[in-house]
Amino acid sequence: MTWLRDIIPPQMGEMKFMGHASLAMLAREAAILIALGFLTAAIVGAILIPLLKRFNIVQYAYEDAPKTHQIKTGTPTMGGFCFVLGILPLVLISMIPGSPAAASFGAVPWSNVLKLFALVAGCAAVGALDDLMAIRFGKNRGLRARTKFLFSALIAIMFLRSISDSSGLVGLVFGSQHHSLLLPYWLWLVLGVFAIAGTINAVNLTDGLDGLATGTVLSPLIVIGLIALQNESAGEFGGLLALSGIGACLAFLLYNHHPAKLFMGDTGSLALGALLSGTAILSGEMFLLIIIGGVFVAEALSVMLQVAYFKLTHGKRIFKMSPLHHHFELSGWPETKVTTRFWIASAICSAVGLAIVR
Repeated sequence: MTWLRDIIPPQMGEMKFMGHASLAMLAREAAILIALGFLTAAIVGAILIPLLKRFNIVQYAYEDAPKTHQIKTGTPTMGGFCFVLGILPLVLISMIPGSPAAASFGAVPWSNVLKLFALVAGCAAVGALDDLMAIRFGKNRGLRARTKFLFSALIAIMFLRSISDSSGLVGLVFGSQHHSLLLPYWLWLVLGVFAIAGTINAVNLTDGLDGLATGTVLSPLIVIGLIALQNESAGEFGGLLALSGIGACLAFLLYNHHPAKLFMGDTGSLALGALLSGTAILSGEMFLLIIIGGVFVAEALSVMLQVAYFKLTHGKRIFKMSPLHHHFELSGWPETKVTTRFWIASAICSAVGLAIVR
């Protein structure tokens, strides 16, 4: 991130932290990128709300959702464009010929930034199609789950193939100061597809309460962003987009906190899942997603367990409702309590993940 150092010269000493000259310099660079994402997403959100209302692009509560969710019907959706457009300025600024930003990016790492952005935008497009179909046909009848998985898997394969070198024969899936785990290329590719598609699906399932998915993804994004900045090749540049994504999430919470004025829709949940998983893979920390994304894992597992148990027992349930956040809602927890507890749990999982890597 030398272009940021040209803009704000560091005044600190020689203390090393995650590959950067000083902790203060890293903080400055991170603050600029977060602010850039925040301001862009905040402006986009302010424009989107009246625009979506005008074209009647609004959310309809699921028929089997908790009764308290019926009041959410009519809230504008597809606010996930805030995330895509929130990270876009970094891409555009760095492409300006002769700019300090463009000069600081090497050809290969910069190419990987574009590929990561393409992954996020591609998955957001799938989500947007699902949102539009759900609105068009009513009763939230969007894309089938298997169709969304197929589309996201195809986008994931294109992304993974574009960032990898099959002649290398191995792929890094976990790394720390003392240990690393390498897998054969074919296995890395298969696991990568499931990591991206699985993360996308898990974030999508978590997006069921005001501010829940947005706040829950913040901690994992912060951790994977910090880890990515430690990587001085492709991973570092993935970290740049992660930092801008953090700013975009914070801005989105201005409109998505309870009571929400804007929902992200599948447009947003698929984009966030792609950004998180793509950055992790570029950083060689695919397996770490299981830990820092512990809340997302729990949400996805609750659905799988509920469906399996329901079929095996011919109608019995483990949870009052799945995904897991609905179980706590029906247990009497206020929506805001569920949301904040899940945020805290996500922060703890992320801290554990960072401690393991460090």
